[in-house]
Amino acid sequence: MVVKNPKFEISAVGPNQYPKGELPEIVLVGKSNVGKSSFINTMLNRKNLARTSNTPGKTRQINFYNIDDIFYFVDLPGYGFSKMSKQEKITSGKYIEEYLEKRENIVLVLHLLDIRHKPTADDFLMYDYILRANLPFMVITNKADKIAVTKVEAEVEKIKNFLGISYSTILPFSAERKIYTDKIWEEIDKVLYN
Repeated sequence: MVVKNPKFEISAVGPNQYPKGELPEIVLVGKSNVGKSSFINTMLNRKNLARTSNTPGKTRQINFYNIDDIFYFVDLPGYGFSKMSKQEKITSGKYIEEYLEKRENIVLVLHLLDIRHKPTADDFLMYDYILRANLPFMVITNKADKIAVTKVEAEVEKIKNFLGISYSTILPFSAERKIYTDKIWEEIDKVLYN
């Protein structure tokens, strides 16, 4: 896909703030600091459309990025951020769940995991939630630049086995190397245009 004019549209914490209309939405979920913002910027070939930070837990709202009026990338707040207060976790958990349960525009969930590590308890919880909610999903194993290229396939297989994925797509990704974007766009195009 050639992206011409992506733009940040709105941050929301409830249905009355979501964008109107029926554009399909591709949702990014993952723990704080897994690199969702970097993923968006790399996929769209933009440096700072999605704000990145060295401090985990910066995204506290649901951010909608309009991609050429074709679809939205929707960045959900990261989970598992220890410095967030208990009340903040409860609040953000409620509006994340409300969005995932009630939003009819969702066509795909991209679950980002860190390729270097075994999925955490929070990763398993989110994965289980996606399965129980029967949402279409794909797993992206991010930070593939942090390991040798020769080990990427084996690490992807390990994560696949940890999660017990037998039927869904799982792909590596690297914001640094930018070598895996074409395959991910292929999968996104299948969802948007089939």
